[in-house]
Amino acid sequence: MSSGKVLTSVLAGFAAGAVLGILFAPDKGTETRRKIAEKSTDFADSVKGKVNEYADVISEKYDAVKQKVSGLAAEGKDMLNQARDRGNAMKPDIRDTMNT
Repeated sequence: MSSGKVLTSVLAGFAAGAVLGILFAPDKGTETRRKIAEKSTDFADSVKGKVNEYADVISEKYDAVKQKVSGLAAEGKDMLNQARDRGNAMKPDIRDTMNT
């Protein structure tokens, strides 16, 4: 199971447990609504925190991959330029061989 599914399941379980616990508690309606609002805010903050954490991790991984790809592209260009230079250096020898 992926970590995203596990996180979603844990958060959903937390939310369901909090709501059921509050609904079955022997409090007045106004107190119950206040508790639900508090728990909802706490839950929303928790979800935002986790989303921000995952966004940061994804951003870091994206930057690392982008940097690696840029490095590979530069390396490929260098190899191409070296091959071109070697080919150009060989042109006079090839012409001499063909003309004899």
